[in-house]
Amino acid sequence: MAAGGSTGVVVVALVANLGIAIAKFVASAWTGSSAMLSEAIHSLVDTSNQGLLLLGIKRSQRPADAIHPFGYSKELYFWSFVVAILLFSLGAGVAIYEGVDKLLDPHPITDPIVNYVVLAVAFVLEGISVWKATGEFNRRRGQAPALAALRASKDPALFTVLLEDMAALIGLTIATIGIAISHVTGSPTADGYASILIGLLLGAVAAFMSVEIRSLLIGEAASPAVRRDIMEAILAEQRQGHPIRAVNDIRTMHLGPTDILVVASVDFEDGETAASIEAAVARIEATIRTHTPAVRRIFIEGQSARDHERAERALAGLPPKPDAPPVEPQAPPAKPAAAKPGTPHSGQSSASVSPSPVAQQRLSRKERKRQKYQKR
Repeated sequence: MAAGGSTGVVVVALVANLGIAIAKFVASAWTGSSAMLSEAIHSLVDTSNQGLLLLGIKRSQRPADAIHPFGYSKELYFWSFVVAILLFSLGAGVAIYEGVDKLLDPHPITDPIVNYVVLAVAFVLEGISVWKATGEFNRRRGQAPALAALRASKDPALFTVLLEDMAALIGLTIATIGIAISHVTGSPTADGYASILIGLLLGAVAAFMSVEIRSLLIGEAASPAVRRDIMEAILAEQRQGHPIRAVNDIRTMHLGPTDILVVASVDFEDGETAASIEAAVARIEATIRTHTPAVRRIFIEGQSARDHERAERALAGLPPKPDAPPVEPQAPPAKPAAAKPGTPHSGQSSASVSPSPVAQQRLSRKERKRQKYQKR
């Protein structure tokens, strides 16, 4: 769901661009200026774009249903991407075409004063739109650098209007310079080159918008500040006496400018009751929604750290880690038996002690006497 400030910015830009487009078309038809015609097409495309953004804002506010269980917030991203394509194909393409046509078939500008008057009025109206969009953008970005805040913005309606209006002011400046040079020198080529420059400017803005909105369509994480608040809310349940043993993973995704999805995997202490776990989850959700109202859906999964690692490796296409072999307890070493007369001393085995030669000879005589007695 887009912020209310974005809707106001889009409405102001739509009204301003519609009036500017009408004035530019009249001036272009009256004077025959290609640069003015390019600016008229630029303003007409901007007007259409603001209409599509309003459509996207309206459709993104529809509630979730069985087909789209997470809602329609991403519709705004889709229509913003369509805006970028239109700005590139119609705005940039037609402007470059008109400039090339003017260079191939040059014709002088008649009554340039009309162009100057229309351009002055356009500067005023575009300035009002830029002032409105810039004020809302500065309010949201805080102390962050402008370019970094622009790239980190999750609201395409706001930065689309801001970029289009800034490009419109630069385009008006280029058109004024081109018409003035053609007026002073009497050569219509400057007017044609101005039209080509305006087309290249629109193409660059459209390319930047396409890259940023594509990233939002794929799915961007919440800002670092939001992720930090979510982490702190979950870690609060990891203290002594609380049911969470460890936090395995926390993932976020913007479904819309003010619609954030949070998925967390945590390892609960063994032996915790269902009531204790439910109470902890309820406290986490209440804390997150208090600090970050944009978080609208929170899913917390109970999972052991080992099972989580195994699942992540499977998703990444990696083989599971082999389980460590169990360590078998070792028997304590046996105490040596006390030595007996005629037995080996401690520290030697009986197998390693051989009888002396005298003993071997005595046993041999006894064995011979025994055998002789048995024969009798």
